[in-house]
Amino acid sequence: MGAKPRPKGRGALGNPGSRYLSHTTEAVDDGWRRDEPPPLPTTLSVDHVRSALSWNDSPDIPFDRSLNPYRGCEHGCIYCYARPYHAWIGLSPGLDFESRLFHKPDLPERLRDELGARSYRPAPIAIGTATDAYQPIERELELTRRTIEVLLDCRHPFTIITKSSLIERDADLLDAAAELGLARVILSITTLQPGLARTMEPRAAAPARRLQTIATLAKQGVPVGIMIAPIVPVLTDHELERLMAAGREAGACTACYSLLRLPKEVSGLFREWLDETVPDASKHVMNRLRETHGGLEQDRRFGARMTGSGVYADLMLQRFRLAERRLGFGPAPPLRCDRFRPPNRHGQLSLF
Repeated sequence: MGAKPRPKGRGALGNPGSRYLSHTTEAVDDGWRRDEPPPLPTTLSVDHVRSALSWNDSPDIPFDRSLNPYRGCEHGCIYCYARPYHAWIGLSPGLDFESRLFHKPDLPERLRDELGARSYRPAPIAIGTATDAYQPIERELELTRRTIEVLLDCRHPFTIITKSSLIERDADLLDAAAELGLARVILSITTLQPGLARTMEPRAAAPARRLQTIATLAKQGVPVGIMIAPIVPVLTDHELERLMAAGREAGACTACYSLLRLPKEVSGLFREWLDETVPDASKHVMNRLRETHGGLEQDRRFGARMTGSGVYADLMLQRFRLAERRLGFGPAPPLRCDRFRPPNRHGQLSLF
């Protein structure tokens, strides 16, 4: 039957139904399909929110609150751990996740309300932890920019993680926040191989362009870090030191990494992508991944789910620490919470 056709500019090869649906559908090849399917359009819907902030108590991540202006992500990264979230609203974690997007137009106002609550205590807010806050639709909607404006007005500390060079557009806000000790940016880079990046992260910025963004922000005085994530066994693990060196040369002052994990539907989508894209390495990749997760495709245990365990995982950690010391990476500069000034109920800044 030949290779399964991939919609142009998309990461997933299929659109498996939500696990919460009472029925499923399956595509059938009747022999009349074209070699290349037509482009899959991106649709945008409104997602009204009651709360801007999401809270967590995980010991694996260095923040307890986060926000995401968008649900779904057009970058289409095949390994994205946020794909299963689309199943919660009856959509597919496959192509639906990267083409049927939702934006939260009232998020900045909800955020202002929450920051103004008498019980609120400031701590850094992580932006874009599930889906990229600077994915292509942000260019038109400017929802992330309006959110940062609220945080800057309130002198509230925040971090941003992204794969997009679009963040350079907001360098004026980031520079102002950085001068006050309120902002830190992390660029996530998976590989320096352009061909692999194009299929694995089809609508994210090219690796070289992300390095350029690190350099641009660093020159303006914004603290920038590089995150090597995810490390894909066999396909990208050999690049760890090269990625760190490239990030350091561009101006990154901190570095971190995480190992590939495949929650729920992501497992099937990723294995299908492997079989189609790198069939000769597919079995090797999955065997090595299971080795790091106790024989499973993901390890849910705190302390192990992000970096794995076992001989391979220990070796990756040793390599990372050696490169970190050799390249002169340091700890992330602390963000200031003492400058926070909450808005009042009318949206104006309080003088006290």
